[in-house]
Amino acid sequence: MAGHTENSIWIDADIDLVWTITNSLADWPDLFTEYASVEILEHHDQTFRFRLTMHPDANGKVWSWVSERTLDPEKHQVRARRVEPGPFEFMNIEWTYEPEGTGTRMHWTQDFHMRPDAPVDDEWMTNNINNNTRREMSVIRDKVELAARSAKALPQQV
Repeated sequence: MAGHTENSIWIDADIDLVWTITNSLADWPDLFTEYASVEILEHHDQTFRFRLTMHPDANGKVWSWVSERTLDPEKHQVRARRVEPGPFEFMNIEWTYEPEGTGTRMHWTQDFHMRPDAPVDDEWMTNNINNNTRREMSVIRDKVELAARSAKALPQQV
């Protein structure tokens, strides 16, 4: 059995703005609350290999891993996977974006399986990912909507 999560949030902003902000890897430490740094290791066309480092957890441990992300701007879709899976046997992620009303629906799906020697099982990690994802999506929504409101307030260029 493997872990699976699906979460989505509606953002009151244009799909192109949501896409641009949420896929700017270098800005993730300012966008997400849990990431301390992002180091882009390789970049070829729309594929990025990068190291994510989290802020220390409650025990002071700093988690870090390498992931790979491939963007499809035409379809507003991202496929990602952990290259250094750590306690996971695998971790695959898909982000999709769809126009919805006056805004954008951002949807994240994660499929994974924990290693037998991992300190937690798939069920625990599913709950953890769902809780973290919902929190992070709310923070991201608020930041993107603030950027959208700020952009609308700027005088238009003639």
